Amino acid sequence: MEKYDDRLELAPRDVVARAIDAELKRRGEESVFLDLRHLDTEDVRQSFPSIYRRCLDVGIDITADLVPVVPAAHYTCGGVMTDRDGHTNIKGLFVAGESAMTGLHGANRLASNSLLEALVFANRAAMATLRETCDDPPAHDIAAWDDSDTYNTEEWVLISHNRREVRTLMWDYVGIVRSNLRLQRARRRMDLLTREVEDFYKRTRVSEKLIQLRNLTLLAHLIIDSAIKRRESRGLHFTTDYPHVDPSLDRVDTVLSVFDTSTD
Repeated sequence: MEKYDDRLELAPRDVVARAIDAELKRRGEESVFLDLRHLDTEDVRQSFPSIYRRCLDVGIDITADLVPVVPAAHYTCGGVMTDRDGHTNIKGLFVAGESAMTGLHGANRLASNSLLEALVFANRAAMATLRETCDDPPAHDIAAWDDSDTYNTEEWVLISHNRREVRTLMWDYVGIVRSNLRLQRARRRMDLLTREVEDFYKRTRVSEKLIQLRNLTLLAHLIIDSAIKRRESRGLHFTTDYPHVDPSLDRVDTVLSVFDTSTD
């Protein structure tokens, strides 16, 4: 890390992740290594009991061995816009936790923020719900679900294959280091995947896995479009075409409608 930041491994996670990614690509290795051998053995065991036990399960003693490390998806940064009580722009719908965009995490998502959002904002949303008792719940003129023209396919392979495609596409093209070329390529492929999933959804009985896949494609679209619109590098969003922070975009969120398909 001394080649990348004076704070070494204590640099912000986006800096560390990009440094790892750069070293893996430069050296062709499968991982870098975390070295805890200079720390007191008992302190390490007491400070990281779960990680210590988990690594032992796969044959790694973190107090004596080098620990292999690769970047991985950690937290979602952003989500459904809410106010301080978890309200969304849909009456009666509250969002809290990692699904919400409260503005707390800024351009990086910090691990400690999950406690604040999951407990404090969830409690605020619950209190707001109690204050606004559902004596008069919102009415929606939605027809009853009709699955008479669908069939329950046995081809689970279609869902699992598309799910792997979304995962691979997002990691390869919309991962740690982005570019206009990669994002546009991801957008074209995600358009095709979305059409396939929608076609499958309309002629297949609804299942939990199918709903998850449909939601994944929608979320992937929103992430790709947000990245295309953000023409700067800030926090975890780093693009080689716009490698510097744009001061005019300080404290400006990228807000998209799920129906917004423009990438201008």
